[in-house]
Amino acid sequence: EAARDDSEETTLLRCNFLLFCAGYYSYEGGYLPDFEGRERFRGEIVHPQEWPEDLDYRDKKVVIVGSGATAVTLLPAMSAKASHVVMLQRSPSYVISQPDRDVIANFLRRILPEKAAYAITRWKNINYQRWIYWQAKKSPNYIRNKLLKMARKELGKGVDFDKNFAPSYDPWDQRLCLVPNGDLFTAIRDGHASVVTDTIAEFTENGIRLESGEELEADIIVTATGLDLCVLGDVQLSVDDQPIDISRTFSYKSMMFSDVPNLVSTFGYINASWTLRADLVARYVCRLLAKLDEHGASRAMPVVSDPEMPQRPYVDDFPAGYMQRKIHLYPKQSDRDPWTASQSYAYDKKHLLGPDVEVDDGVIEFSVPVRQTADAR
Repeated sequence: EAARDDSEETTLLRCNFLLFCAGYYSYEGGYLPDFEGRERFRGEIVHPQEWPEDLDYRDKKVVIVGSGATAVTLLPAMSAKASHVVMLQRSPSYVISQPDRDVIANFLRRILPEKAAYAITRWKNINYQRWIYWQAKKSPNYIRNKLLKMARKELGKGVDFDKNFAPSYDPWDQRLCLVPNGDLFTAIRDGHASVVTDTIAEFTENGIRLESGEELEADIIVTATGLDLCVLGDVQLSVDDQPIDISRTFSYKSMMFSDVPNLVSTFGYINASWTLRADLVARYVCRLLAKLDEHGASRAMPVVSDPEMPQRPYVDDFPAGYMQRKIHLYPKQSDRDPWTASQSYAYDKKHLLGPDVEVDDGVIEFSVPVRQTADAR
């Protein structure tokens, strides 16, 4: 059942197969640490997930708390109108400048049919990203030095680079932040923005006092502190009126759950574009539905045959805080297929859509459930 807008009415929707495409972020509210003294601040506090349409930051002093993708996007955008923008971070992130126009893609579109140009561009982008990730894991120091050299060149002189732009972790231990055309670096070079690396002691009437004793004055504080994760859009599941705790299930091919029938959830990649796996999942579901018809079945359910199968976290090689805070809510994975949660597009493409892949793999049970009537009971 689903609530209708803000009313108390509900609508009952029925289906034979359910595909969740709800992402993994909760939209009930963003993650917000308990900042001491927050109520004392006399200015405006804004979380990006609840951005007011009428926020006026022209000629205002703005402090953005955070250093992720949201923060590095907001800094150059707000610095165009604000008197000054400070990005306050606990520790630096890897920030990379990329052009917002793909020169190779534009060239290919001029000389090739659109479909061919798109296919080549897609292949290039996928494999370039895979190469960067593979190199980061194989030779982290090499990639680290390369990324830092690029950032140092963009920033020029006049900043404390090692303190504010040299992360303590290896590349791809957390996501890399891309900035289009180096706009973040430009805003810092031009003096419209700056970066401060420190921890928050407390909010004050006029801004934020840091552990170092420095106080950052602010008219507006933007808490770009991240989002909260959720599972299946926080929907409460049950099978035959029995509640299902997804965290006690195993993930089947990163999309289904052990002992949960006719349910697929799209979960993209941590280290690549979300849509890459979304595309694979959609195509696999089509094959699965065709197999249901072939069997004359109405239920497809992954079943674990080994109750002693080892358990691992669904994502076990990504220490980002937003992931670690909620990963216990997600299904488990194991050390064997098809109960692993791959983060490799090449691997998934082969094992989901390869010519030798059998949807009917002996792990999914295809059946026609027998429903007893009240009289029979």
